[in-house]
Amino acid sequence: MNVQTATARSRRDPPLPEATQPGARVRATFMALSSVRATFMALSIDPQAPADVTHRSLAPDLARGFMLLLIAVAHAPAFVSRWDLGPAALNTFAALVRALLAENQARALFVFLFGHALGQLTRRELARGSDWSSIRGLLRRRGLWLVVLGLAHSALLVPLDILAVYGLTLLLVAPLVQTRDSVLWWISVLTLVPATLLLSWQSVTALTAAAMGNPITLAQDMAPNYGAHVLAGLPFWPLKTAVSTIVVVPGMLPGLWAARRRILDEPERHAPWLLRVAVICMAVSIIGRLPMALLLAGAWTTSWTWAVAGAHALAGYAGGLGMAAAAGLVAIRIGRDRGRFAAALAALGQRSLTFYLFQSAVWVALFYPFTLDLRDDMGFAASCAVAVALWLVSMLLAEGMRRADHRGPAEVLLRWLSARRAAPIISRYGGRSSSASPRG
Repeated sequence: MNVQTATARSRRDPPLPEATQPGARVRATFMALSSVRATFMALSIDPQAPADVTHRSLAPDLARGFMLLLIAVAHAPAFVSRWDLGPAALNTFAALVRALLAENQARALFVFLFGHALGQLTRRELARGSDWSSIRGLLRRRGLWLVVLGLAHSALLVPLDILAVYGLTLLLVAPLVQTRDSVLWWISVLTLVPATLLLSWQSVTALTAAAMGNPITLAQDMAPNYGAHVLAGLPFWPLKTAVSTIVVVPGMLPGLWAARRRILDEPERHAPWLLRVAVICMAVSIIGRLPMALLLAGAWTTSWTWAVAGAHALAGYAGGLGMAAAAGLVAIRIGRDRGRFAAALAALGQRSLTFYLFQSAVWVALFYPFTLDLRDDMGFAASCAVAVALWLVSMLLAEGMRRADHRGPAEVLLRWLSARRAAPIISRYGGRSSSASPRG
């Protein structure tokens, strides 16, 4: 989900009419996000109500499962060198859909769900009688091990890592887990400005390179052998990880707030509110992101590149909130009678860390010079088709693990590492150990 890997072909077409110039869209997007914030803050729910620590919520798992599709589609084109291979119409359509739904929006959903998971973890530990000192220690250990796992992921698999960014962000903002709601929202809104500027700069850089006929992709810099691949990104990893934390905070803190109020844990109680948020945020997302999607698809050109990129990035955060709210509505509709598809999607969401890493392993196996080296054999649309196929395979594997009562190995490992006293790792992921519910 690194925007630096996102590029597109740009063609000369008439600009948008003055009434729809991107500068107005940016202002409208900011105003709409302010309205969304007011809607969020207007919700009055007692955060101290008893928590059910045994029931697993469906909505977050559905959202995580769908999120992995967006991540795969956002990442896949970065591994091919020639986006113009294959039918031009399909490539254009794939670029439009990816820019509208996945790019700079998959990350927003991801970070919202990360914040929500931290809120759930904190609430469970409080319900079990843990004090704040113990919870803070648990969060910091989890953050530290996420950094370690992220470094391993970036070096051993692909340099499109978000785990270390999450871990470093958690280390920095762990005290905010117990802060007031108003503080969470003010920090989220204030950090939107630098986050949007950073993402806009990345997008403009990618567009400029594409216009010069030299798209920025990972395929250009792939090492010829695995040893060189492992070492290639290490010098830049610390700075890239530190800078990337700024784009996490604006979406993460609303997720923490939502977990406090159990909005996705108890969606039936908040159905009208979820519907309003889903409609408003998805409308903001589509309106704010459509100009950039058309630009990336080569449908038109404009001199307002920075404004278009800013609206695209900013509206992506709204889209992440809207998708999370939509997952709550879907969970209400499904209820307890889950069909096969919903059960498989939820199973994938429960093992999202495992299958996030699985995606990276598949990218290495398919595209790198020291493996199958398919980077020159497919274009933009074909790479997106591979992403969808990978997601479907992941769902089947996750459903098989669910039926066999196996938890995700990456989830088990992170929980075990985060525990203060590491008990022996269980050999069967469906079982339990003394570290299954780590305390600070």
